[in-house]
Amino acid sequence: MALREILEFPDPRLREVGQQVTAFDDELRQLVEDMAETMYDAPGVGLAATQIGVARRIFVIDVAGEDEPSDLKVFINPKILELDGTQVWEEGCLSFPGATEEVKRAERVKVRAQDEFGDTFELEADGLLAVAIQHENDHLDGVLMIDKLNAIKKRLFSRKMNKAKQAAVRA
Repeated sequence: MALREILEFPDPRLREVGQQVTAFDDELRQLVEDMAETMYDAPGVGLAATQIGVARRIFVIDVAGEDEPSDLKVFINPKILELDGTQVWEEGCLSFPGATEEVKRAERVKVRAQDEFGDTFELEADGLLAVAIQHENDHLDGVLMIDKLNAIKKRLFSRKMNKAKQAAVRA
């Protein structure tokens, strides 16, 4: 297992669209392990392959709380089948370190995907898991959290990100 570098906005590779996975082999399973290790180390609740510079349709999620056992979910070639309701969550993103913003998403989601062995499954989710699935799936299409904001919020968010980067450079 190996930690991977997480790309940060405005890295143009974050806009790449992930390609379908066709080979479910040891190399893929190693990538999934690396992604999980990187996500847990960050720490985060989700990580898309495109966030580590790998343009493939893969993401991992674990929304278990600190005092709960880990519950890693692997989504390969995911397809959102249904979206229902509306909710607003304060979202963060490992590609926007230290920044959070309220984002409107569907309250419930139904997704079909494959696991790291190529087995197909369907999952219905709500709450944080539904938000994480939509957020990570967006990454696979080159869509970022900032794209979900209106013009004013986007400008304020960009300003906040620039200040955070300047502070990090000075530290």
